[in-house]
Amino acid sequence: MGALPKRKYAKARQGKRRRHLGQKMPPLDSCPQCHSPRLAHHVCPTCGSYAGREVIEVEKPKKSQ
Repeated sequence: MGALPKRKYAKARQGKRRRHLGQKMPPLDSCPQCHSPRLAHHVCPTCGSYAGREVIEVEKPKKSQ
């Protein structure tokens, strides 16, 4: 059998050990064309542009009458 702890770890100590495992928000940049937030090095989901040119065509929502 392997080595086992003699006493139970307190939850506070366990949390201090695992403080680097918390989820963080990804860093967001603003799109240079439409100024909406987007992930760095990704196509803008709002206007579909990347590096100053239109890469994908984004459908605009249809107006309901």
